[in-house]
Amino acid sequence: MDHRHIAGGGDHCDSESEIMEFLAVLGAGESGVGTAILGIQEGYKVFVSDFGGIQEKYKNVLEHFGINWEEHKHSEDILIQADLVMKSPGIPDTAPIVQKLSEKGIPVISEIEFAARYTDATIIGITGSNGKTTTTMLTYHLLKAGGLNVGMAGNIGDSFAKMVAEEDYDHYVLEISSFQLDGIESFRPHIAVITNITPDHLDRYEYRMQKYVESKFRITENQLATDFFIYDADDEEILNALPNIPVKAKMLPFSLTQSIREGAEIENENIKINTPHNSLEMSTDIVTLQGKHNLKNTMAGAMVANLMGIRDDVIRKSIANFQGAPHRLESVLKIHHVNYINDSKATNVNATYYALESMTNPTVWIVGGQDKGNDYTALMPLVREKVKAIVCLGLDNTKLKEAFGNVVEPFVETFAMSEAVKVAYKIAERGDTVLLSPACASFDIFKNYEDRGEQFKEAIKQL
Repeated sequence: MDHRHIAGGGDHCDSESEIMEFLAVLGAGESGVGTAILGIQEGYKVFVSDFGGIQEKYKNVLEHFGINWEEHKHSEDILIQADLVMKSPGIPDTAPIVQKLSEKGIPVISEIEFAARYTDATIIGITGSNGKTTTTMLTYHLLKAGGLNVGMAGNIGDSFAKMVAEEDYDHYVLEISSFQLDGIESFRPHIAVITNITPDHLDRYEYRMQKYVESKFRITENQLATDFFIYDADDEEILNALPNIPVKAKMLPFSLTQSIREGAEIENENIKINTPHNSLEMSTDIVTLQGKHNLKNTMAGAMVANLMGIRDDVIRKSIANFQGAPHRLESVLKIHHVNYINDSKATNVNATYYALESMTNPTVWIVGGQDKGNDYTALMPLVREKVKAIVCLGLDNTKLKEAFGNVVEPFVETFAMSEAVKVAYKIAERGDTVLLSPACASFDIFKNYEDRGEQFKEAIKQL
């Protein structure tokens, strides 16, 4: 079935549709379908429209709830009758239908904005170019271990809207992208976290870093003096932005190098946290995740837990047993004294920088994919110091060859994961590490970064 109209043809002719507000949902992925379910539950008349195809599993859900939908088009005549439109994060503001709706003065909001209107739960919102998934998972792990009735949603797992519709949590930890923040009006997390800001997705922001930074900072724009704003005080983009962006919330910075009075710092190999609620100290040795960036993610998560009243001993114990996010510096196997590490989630240069920085052994680096306008110069010192061989995995490796072809020998081009892993296996010697950290998007060869990471793990098992 390709297309179904709204009941009554969308002409608002029956008395019921005079009363019911009409919610149009653009995009029928996780956030779109979640919003549709919550919309029906909250008494909206709902119509879902997807310019692409809708996955079978989502069609089944929409059918189950009796929600009208269309695919492979946006029926403008129907959509411009909406009282409210929820736009999925993958659809840019420049899309013709979005421009048309804006011209008509129809509010276009994001899923987190819509869902937040229907819950009284405490919201912890976490954004950043890198580290937000790990920080979200760690924060959720800490709050759950502390006995709170907490859900984790947003860019990770179930959509926030679906959770608000189906669960009854007192607290939510949300991983939030800049695209989701672009569509907020009154969304207000009690605790907001910006892990860092580095160039990413600039194609959606007219290639202007300033616009991307402002988008990230929207996480704090509706906060009050009773709320908290946690941020990386070592991050240049954040520090440059702070004097120009009014923050009403209580500011709690974290830093690896500076002395911080209120917030989190490192002193004598100890993480020291001071918040208005409590102070806490713990050894950096208990952090199971590799790399300096994960010390920062840990500081941010521990600060949230501290503010939420989780006991010190629970925080320490939970940090010590936290496993980390899949496809993010994930140890896969050790074969013939060679470590294989899956960092497929490193889809930009900055994420790969963190990965290389945390390598302690000679590294065979598997890199490449769909380039997002990458500048590899920042990686050069780390590549010279730590990388003994480069295995390219992508349809077009020109930029990588130009950057590193004369720096690292051997430099091998491959076009399938199984081939890349076999080459790395042949090159690696006892005590080395084979690291998949692509610094690129995955869409040239793989469905997504998860598919890329799973294929990497599978190829290692086949060795």
